[in-house]
Amino acid sequence: MSGGLDPSRLDDAAAAEAADPAGMLRQVASSAAQVREARRAADEAGISVLADDGRPRAIVVVGMGGSGISGDVLAAVCGVGCAVPVTTVRGYRLPGWVGAADLVIAVSCSGGTEETLEVAAEAARRGCRLLFVGGPDSPLADLSDRSRGVFVPVRSVGQPRSTLWGLTVPLILAARTLGLADVPDFVLESTAARLEDVAHRCRPSSEPFVNPAKRIALDIAGDVPLVWGASALAATAAYRLCCQLNENAKYPGIFGEVPEAGHNQVMAFDGHFARGGSTEGETSDLDDFFRDRADEPEHGLHLVLLRDVQEHPQVRRRCEVSVEVARERGVAVTEIGAEGGHPLERIATLIALGDYVTVYLAIALGVDPTPVPAIQELKARIAER
Repeated sequence: MSGGLDPSRLDDAAAAEAADPAGMLRQVASSAAQVREARRAADEAGISVLADDGRPRAIVVVGMGGSGISGDVLAAVCGVGCAVPVTTVRGYRLPGWVGAADLVIAVSCSGGTEETLEVAAEAARRGCRLLFVGGPDSPLADLSDRSRGVFVPVRSVGQPRSTLWGLTVPLILAARTLGLADVPDFVLESTAARLEDVAHRCRPSSEPFVNPAKRIALDIAGDVPLVWGASALAATAAYRLCCQLNENAKYPGIFGEVPEAGHNQVMAFDGHFARGGSTEGETSDLDDFFRDRADEPEHGLHLVLLRDVQEHPQVRRRCEVSVEVARERGVAVTEIGAEGGHPLERIATLIALGDYVTVYLAIALGVDPTPVPAIQELKARIAER
């Protein structure tokens, strides 16, 4: 249960760590090490053999939750110019068009995810090319043995959502092997270095006024965040941020991508959750002063805009105007910029900062960021039926 917002929980490392008994902050800080370890694990697993049969017609990543997001990151790193489609399946059914010409990558940190195992087994029956990434000595590893797929073991750092880079790097290396992603070894290392830099800036001992993650967490606390990405890459990070708000902070987050969000979500700026804003000409300052505040929402909207160094010119304009429109209507705005030049560096820095934001928001609200009791209860009730 939440203890309510208390910014003092973020004042120093001791207070933050006391509010994080299972060590989610330490799990998030392991991201750089995961990149390096996953690179070694993929090499040792012989991932290069995937190139023996040539380029697949499509790559289909199968996974749920913190494992499934690895497919979205892969698609973002490969980019819209990728020579083959990269798609993620979240559920129990493999699309009918998937067959022997396609590479199916099953990802499960635990190696026991029900939906993933069912779809992966169907892919094996169809004769698809197969790559398995996940927990060793698991049902997923057994399925890999039976179907003669390539298996990359991944050591969980605690929670699947915290093991993102351990799960994702093997996928990126598979795409590199197939000539679909330009990610040299030095880019993997530079990405790990950038993740270390984010971890240093967002460390628990860094005070809120200089720690970007603590500052953003306190800024959005109590608001309803609309999280928009300004490119396909940034949109993946925006979706990840919403998922992390849900699981770490037990907090809502509404995902959007520019320009699509400008055709629907932007209308929320004129709705119930837009604090203190009014369209030009509708009310005078005097009318606004004497308005009845009893019906005003306790929680307001907060636009969290994830920016990329590579944005379509019209998307850039839409972002600028959206920020103006939001602020004119009393909607708070936070902009977060990607760092680095390579797509992997850019998405890694966006995701890393967002991960820290959600953990610090949980701590500030008095919420343990690690356990996910509602998810466990849901699974248990389903198993009983």
